[in-house]
Amino acid sequence: MIKRLGDWFKPYGFIDWTRVGFSVGVPAIAAAMIAVKINEPKPPTAKEKNRGFASVKAAKSEAERVLVVMNDDSPDSVRIAAAYMKARSVPAANLVRIKTKTTEEIKTAEYVESIQKPIQNALKKSKNPIDFIVLTRGIPIRLDDIGGYSVDATLAAMEIDVAPIKQKVGSLGIDDSNPERCVNPYFRSNEPFSHAKFGLYLVTRLTGYDADDAVKLITKSLNAKKYKGPFLLDSQPLKPRDGGYGEMEKTLSQAADKLTEAGLDVEYDVSPEFVQGSGPLMGYASWGSNDNRFSLNTYRKLRFKAGAISETFVSTSGRTFERTSGGQSLIADLISQGITGVKGYVSEPYTFALCRTQILFDRYTKGACLAEAFYAASPVMKWKDIVIGDPLCRPFKADAPFAKFNASRKKKRVAVGK
Repeated sequence: MIKRLGDWFKPYGFIDWTRVGFSVGVPAIAAAMIAVKINEPKPPTAKEKNRGFASVKAAKSEAERVLVVMNDDSPDSVRIAAAYMKARSVPAANLVRIKTKTTEEIKTAEYVESIQKPIQNALKKSKNPIDFIVLTRGIPIRLDDIGGYSVDATLAAMEIDVAPIKQKVGSLGIDDSNPERCVNPYFRSNEPFSHAKFGLYLVTRLTGYDADDAVKLITKSLNAKKYKGPFLLDSQPLKPRDGGYGEMEKTLSQAADKLTEAGLDVEYDVSPEFVQGSGPLMGYASWGSNDNRFSLNTYRKLRFKAGAISETFVSTSGRTFERTSGGQSLIADLISQGITGVKGYVSEPYTFALCRTQILFDRYTKGACLAEAFYAASPVMKWKDIVIGDPLCRPFKADAPFAKFNASRKKKRVAVGK
């Protein structure tokens, strides 16, 4: 029997646990739901407002803050890591060469020996303080089995001495009386990230269906511009209005409000249809294949501007980066279609772990880099999350506030489908 999760997030002011929510297959099956109450993010302090997201370690180039991991046993990994280091001028000393499996799954013991320990050794020797770690295609994404934890999320919190949320053995469900230990310490943060302060590393990955897709992520990041939009937020009114599903719907509405207030172009679709939006997008959030009227054809027609980021509320959107058919929608499709950054899940995360889009887009358009925006919007650590993209991508410069885009008037959000 699942132990009552009760109030384990209440001290953090954003989740009232009454039911545990997750989805399996298409359409989603609700079982033992979690109700998630999303409060407004904490307002920044005066000090945080003054320094902005881009000012951490101003004396150091951002590239010096990045550790790049290359799997010598994967030609794709070697190519991608080399391309990224050249494009971002990452110091040669910030490269970690490992030899590990090239499959998507790896046993935990083998992960520790062939991935985590070499990275930890490199971090100890590094003369540059490291905040970001970049993995590539050709490095495993998941521990142990199809329901396992994310390699990336495990690495991100490897120096925080807590066990991951305990799962039921052999079935879906959580069996943990103290999961509050896994709250992400950077969640809802309004300030620039540093490992020294928060204890995490912000881990992202350059991957896709092939090495070309991964390298395209680098090019997209370097060409990213502060486009005003459009940001397509595709609601699904046929979803339950309560529990985890209802709360995720609220994040879309809140994101639309925040982006509109900022003078950015928003397409907030409130119809039951699964929509494509108008032209290349700067931001995208939807239920993906969990949408009651999901269309794979429409999903694969989505196109994106350089710098665009996305979240889809899909349980296993990051389960594979190999070409496949069937199952839930994949973020690998969005990568091949031109997204610059996207978050997915290597196995069932439950709704409590999904990216809070009102925080994601708010931080990104205020000048946070890609990694900061995704991690600030992610409630838990050591779980199922996988963040794709160049961590340093920052099209909305902190020294050029997005409010200047439209100082004379504020855009009205477009509520499509009413």
